[in-house]
Amino acid sequence: MLEVIRSKDNSKVKRLTMLHDRRKSSKEGLLFLEGVRLCEDALLSGLTPVNVCVSESRTEFLSKWEDKFKSAEIVVVSDECFSKICSTVNPQGVAIVVKEPVITGEKIPFRGDGNDIYVVLEALQDPGNMGTIIRLADAFDYTAVILTSGSVDPFNEKVLRSSMGSIWHVPVVKVNKSIDAINFFREMGITSMAMELNGEILNSNSVSLPAAYFIGNEGNGLNEETINLCDSKVKIPMPGKAESLNAASAASIMGYTLHCARK
Repeated sequence: MLEVIRSKDNSKVKRLTMLHDRRKSSKEGLLFLEGVRLCEDALLSGLTPVNVCVSESRTEFLSKWEDKFKSAEIVVVSDECFSKICSTVNPQGVAIVVKEPVITGEKIPFRGDGNDIYVVLEALQDPGNMGTIIRLADAFDYTAVILTSGSVDPFNEKVLRSSMGSIWHVPVVKVNKSIDAINFFREMGITSMAMELNGEILNSNSVSLPAAYFIGNEGNGLNEETINLCDSKVKIPMPGKAESLNAASAASIMGYTLHCARK
């Protein structure tokens, strides 16, 4: 029977509270995950927890996943203590700490079946946009999501929540600059497309696979050098009065269009 910690000043409670701060946990190469769905998706994806924390009202979570927790430190706390550790308004009483998946410097994956699809996010800053794009990349079975330097941390809490677990299902790779991805695409025979307001109207006949599309920063768009280096420029037709779409909406339309081009 595990002891229930009730003091907010307990060293283990303080440690877990500290790890919930993304700036601090990232320095230790760790990632704090909160909530049943997010934790279970991470466990199902094969991530091994270093720490497990549950409130005394959610101890059934421990028995459900006990085979995954053999090497983890398990902490049971009062509901009040759990509220201190976690930041959500209505915490679900379940949190785990895992080693942060390594994505910087990873080789960009390539399937080679003629149906590869990639999205490259150039200095994308909004965590909701990034999480949604990762989720749609999972839905449309992308080969990878590629991030350039200056993009929001893909393990930001808001990114994790808006991705709805898809962060564990689709490869996310960091590169320094867009040119690094473009050089890879050229080598592999993958068409690169810059999403740009002065581009060619997007339609199902104007795209072919394998392909990658580039989405720029919410405020500044794509770098001019990136636009010029891509094989083509495309834009989504908007007959209404809106001047533009947000990054996630544009990525979704592009993703579906490319998916329809699959053989």
